[in-house]
Amino acid sequence: MLLAVSGGLDSMVMLDLFVKAGFTVAVAHCNFKLRDADADDDEQFVREKAQALNVPFHTTSFDTKEYAAQQRISIQMAARELRYKWFEDIVESEGYDYVATAHHANDSVETILLNWTKGNTIDAGIPVKNGKIIRPLLFATRKQLEEYAAQNQVRWREDASNATTDYERNFIRHSVLPLLKELNPALEQTVMRGWDKHAIQHELFEETFRHWQQQFVRHDADKIIIAKQAFEKYSNSASLLWYLIHRLGFHYDTCEKIIEALHGQPGKKFTGVAHELIVDRDAAIVSPIVPLWDAVSIAQQQTHASIGLWNLTIEMISIDEARAELTKPVSPYTAFLDADKISFPLHWRQWQAGDYFFPLGMQQRKKVSDLLVDEKVSLADKSLVTVLESGGEICWVAGHRIDNRFKLTDQTRHVLKLSVSL
Repeated sequence: MLLAVSGGLDSMVMLDLFVKAGFTVAVAHCNFKLRDADADDDEQFVREKAQALNVPFHTTSFDTKEYAAQQRISIQMAARELRYKWFEDIVESEGYDYVATAHHANDSVETILLNWTKGNTIDAGIPVKNGKIIRPLLFATRKQLEEYAAQNQVRWREDASNATTDYERNFIRHSVLPLLKELNPALEQTVMRGWDKHAIQHELFEETFRHWQQQFVRHDADKIIIAKQAFEKYSNSASLLWYLIHRLGFHYDTCEKIIEALHGQPGKKFTGVAHELIVDRDAAIVSPIVPLWDAVSIAQQQTHASIGLWNLTIEMISIDEARAELTKPVSPYTAFLDADKISFPLHWRQWQAGDYFFPLGMQQRKKVSDLLVDEKVSLADKSLVTVLESGGEICWVAGHRIDNRFKLTDQTRHVLKLSVSL
């Protein structure tokens, strides 16, 4: 077991219980660099405990504020994403079976109330198990953990931020729950039992949802492709779509607008936090937002270049080498151009509306946009298409077609070989 240990009450009790139960454990500690010296003291405290127990200790630190700003998400969401990605990496590299976090009954109740205030009643509570993530303390309340720590001399460190009402969860903890407990002193147990009673509904929903996904949803690299027919027989299609994509930052009102646009003119675009959804001809395609990439200048002696997600390899070869390679199937991501017709520096950029060139085999010019339509390039993939220019003229629509004016001929003596890859 890999135990996520912050140094607070919950995780230190969890560590104590796992060790006493005889499990083989390791400790993982994240330093989010949010509380200056206190955060470093927490790390040292957990490190010394792991050393005293003679168990493996893993630690890392994050610039959480910078990540939150880059991803345009809250500090709490940033910390969550960072730590769970790190846990995945450790599990893969070290071969741990499970990652245990120290969420308890109060955490689950707070999560339920917080989600309800935001209109999210499906993902209301914290699951006991989610893949390789387990929460073995969900049966216990905060008060029970405090009593255990006192009886068993479990030392722990208090996070001063837990006492504030700055964060939403702390507001629920300090301002809302005490009032509700005046109505029901056993609130945590009551809510958890209620959650248990309705857990089967969630399981059945998840089973049906997985079956729906298998029928209508396809994952292609970093894209999610949703067939339009997926929503034909449901009275509240927006709710179904929201459940699929809300974790990517799409709000419910946006999902309502998407459903309305499904049978309109293709090309309408909707934006989440870091993803966008484009209504294509037969599907809705969700993909990461592709930023505008700075154009790249490529000098004559240069052998490699990069733009956005793409890498370019440049080679000068003989005509005989080119002819030998052309006797075999050639990938569209490789181009052979007459080097004597090329003017350096080359200019590499994303394609733009209005771009045109003379496709191989044609004497008439054609818009790049029309080529992409002919080749059925999805609207989501069009933003990834780049062009290479020589002397202000497009010589290659990378990955698709070279320009006829730069093709190899009987007079070609030197060949410029270009290859792009992700």
